[in-house]
Amino acid sequence: MKRILVAYDGGDPARRALDTAMSLAKQFDASLTVVSVIPTHPGRSPVDPWDDAPVHAQELQEAHRLLVEQGIEAELLEPSGDPARTIERIAEDGDFDTVVIGSRGLGVVSRFLQGSVSEHVATHTDATVVIAR
Repeated sequence: MKRILVAYDGGDPARRALDTAMSLAKQFDASLTVVSVIPTHPGRSPVDPWDDAPVHAQELQEAHRLLVEQGIEAELLEPSGDPARTIERIAEDGDFDTVVIGSRGLGVVSRFLQGSVSEHVATHTDATVVIAR
């Protein structure tokens, strides 16, 4: 475990993922990158006004504060796109060997309608995927 990517959106599952990633980074002396994807959707309103760039910038600031408290330096990324596919692409392009992501615990219907980011990442990347619950 040398390069860890953690997905962070400020929610409780993401906080658990960040805690897990920080622990792994310390244990394995691995580099850590935090990504907060601004979701975009095709159609009339491509960006959700409640989930836009300023929201993600604030989430990354929160993650940075938590990392600094633990004495961990990390790269922070704020791309836009489909969250699942963007995390997958970053994991592959960045040659990450581990991806840590939170699970929102969606029910069957919600997973069907929305899709599960953690499920997509776990089944579409070559990296080891840790799903924090």
